[in-house]
Amino acid sequence: MSESSSFFIATPIFYVNDVPHIGHGYTQVAADVLARWNRQNGNDAWMLTGTDEHGQKILRTAMANGVEPQQWADNLVEKAWLPLLGTLDIANDDFIRTTDARHEEAVKKFLTLLHDRGFIYKGDYEGFYCVGCEEYKQPTDLVDGEGEFEGQKVCPSHGRPVEVLKETNYFFTLSQFQDRLLELYREQPDFIQPESVRNEIIAFVTRGLDDLSISRAQLDWGIELPFDKDHVTYVWFEALLNYITATGWGSDEREFERRWPATQLVGKDIARFHAVIWPAMLMAAGLQPPRRVFAHGWLLVGGEKMSKTKLTGIAPHDITDVFGSDAFRYYFLRAITFGSDGSFSWEDLAARYESELANGFGNLASRVVSMITRYFDGVVPEVSESDPTDAEHHIHDVLATQTAKANDAMDRFMIHEAVAAIWVIVDELNGYLTEQEPWVLAKDEAARGRLAAVLYTAANGLRTLAILFSPIMPKACGLLWDALGGTDTLGGLQEQLLANAGAPDGLPTGHSVATLEPLFPRIDTE
Repeated sequence: MSESSSFFIATPIFYVNDVPHIGHGYTQVAADVLARWNRQNGNDAWMLTGTDEHGQKILRTAMANGVEPQQWADNLVEKAWLPLLGTLDIANDDFIRTTDARHEEAVKKFLTLLHDRGFIYKGDYEGFYCVGCEEYKQPTDLVDGEGEFEGQKVCPSHGRPVEVLKETNYFFTLSQFQDRLLELYREQPDFIQPESVRNEIIAFVTRGLDDLSISRAQLDWGIELPFDKDHVTYVWFEALLNYITATGWGSDEREFERRWPATQLVGKDIARFHAVIWPAMLMAAGLQPPRRVFAHGWLLVGGEKMSKTKLTGIAPHDITDVFGSDAFRYYFLRAITFGSDGSFSWEDLAARYESELANGFGNLASRVVSMITRYFDGVVPEVSESDPTDAEHHIHDVLATQTAKANDAMDRFMIHEAVAAIWVIVDELNGYLTEQEPWVLAKDEAARGRLAAVLYTAANGLRTLAILFSPIMPKACGLLWDALGGTDTLGGLQEQLLANAGAPDGLPTGHSVATLEPLFPRIDTE
């Protein structure tokens, strides 16, 4: 990253009313890849994820299942949300739960600070509330119901009627921060991304902001207000604070200064919370706003956003049990323009697995390692200065150029562009082998030097691919790295700087390669 050697990325904390689906996995993988990429660029990268466990929806779900809300949350976190990290090979640095003592204590300190500064006051609230979203709704946010809900106003996300709340609550003076927020958006044009979401947020704030109700008096599942124990904190207000309560605010200022500000990776449906309410809260506390809020699109199944209500949610393990975690990670970052909505289909996943991973990358790796084993007794050959030709120099240029393009794309959070840039190397190496025909060169003893140049160039290209793809497909790339002898000669794969991945002579010679099992085994999808 150009701004700082510190890179802190946080996913939203996920609501534990149900088990995770592939939309949650998509967010986790994207954040993990960005953290891994920055870590391999020499940055002090840190990834945070976690679970949101308070609020009316959790209480009602727990009661419907005959358990206490804490028991419900504990069960889902242990059996579904934490296992998801292993299923998708997520290398997060911390996992925050809003029922953690460290979170609750820091939330109370933050509330006290804002109350003492005059940014929280008591007043009456009457309006619409969607329990599914755990969000107060404006009339303009609602749509007319259909079918059994005809004649009622419903939430467009859940298709269910909203509730009318009338109670005395505490309010945050959000309206006071309209001008400061607009100034933030002007001074930092990349604060909200992509552009479509930025434009929507600016238009929303420009229309004017109302003060935000931040407490509930008729609910006992939440964090009590430290200045009024008859109220619990509005779930969204306290949940947003996880990004600083997990990084030491209020308890470890040195760690907090090291990590903050964060890059917030969120779904576009919760962009307003993170790009409007959250920076305003931080401004009120005298803290720096997040570095960036990036809102990715929805995953669509059958043309609709996934929904447990509509039974369109797909569990991540449904994919990884068949195709593996690397294929999950690769597919969603390759097939979907990051920042836009994208459709998932089993047919597209299977086709890309076979054509791109098995036949493209996997077959390339197997062929090169196999030919080194067959033609050079498994030893990476040395290349004399006279042997490389324009064909090799072209590959050298490709490695350097595509490494730079991938780095630039990742810096802009265009993950799909980065994957496409790396894939150019796969295509170029496959084309290079087809043109140079090392299996033909091997039949001519006089072409021994030429054969060495071709296979070394291909093997070094695999080194580049192993490094560049390792944040995306850590398992397959780890196997390839070991087969190339990378660990023994260059050190661990995660220790390799991405900036050096495109070197034309990065792979040492004279050491043995190892047997390489298929990186992406054939799958019978019938």
